[in-house]
Amino acid sequence: MPVLTRSFVKASLITLVVGLLIGIWQQIPGFGIPGLSPVYLHLLTFGWLTQLIFGVALWMFPVYTKEQPRGPAWLGWTIFACLNLGLLLRLIFEPLQGLAPSIIGGWMLVLSALLQWLAGVGFIINIWPRVRGK
Repeated sequence: MPVLTRSFVKASLITLVVGLLIGIWQQIPGFGIPGLSPVYLHLLTFGWLTQLIFGVALWMFPVYTKEQPRGPAWLGWTIFACLNLGLLLRLIFEPLQGLAPSIIGGWMLVLSALLQWLAGVGFIINIWPRVRGK
C-alpha cells in the first residue's frame, strides 16, 4: 500500500475516533458545547468517510502512467494537506464561533470550507484521467 494511501487511511481512522468521542461528549448532559455538532458531522463525513474513500481510490483505481501510477505525488499530498487543514480549522473555529462569534472565526470557517472544496477538486483532477474504459 502506498505511503499516501496509508496516510489517508490512518488519518481517516483518527478522525473516526475523534468524531465519535465528540459525539459521545455532546450527549453528556451539561457538557455539550455549541458548535460541536457540525464538527462531529464534518469529522465523520469528510474526515472519516471521504478521506478513506480518497485514500483507497488513489490506490485502487487504474494506473495513471507507468512513471506516476497514482498521478502526480505533489497533487496527492496537496489534497491530503488541504482536507486535513480544513478539518483542523473546522475543529478549532466551529466551537469558538458557537461560544463567541467573531469576524475572524467566520473567515476561518470560510477558509476551512474552501480548503475542503479544493481537496475535492484536486481529487477529481487526479482521479478523472484514471476513470476510463478498456
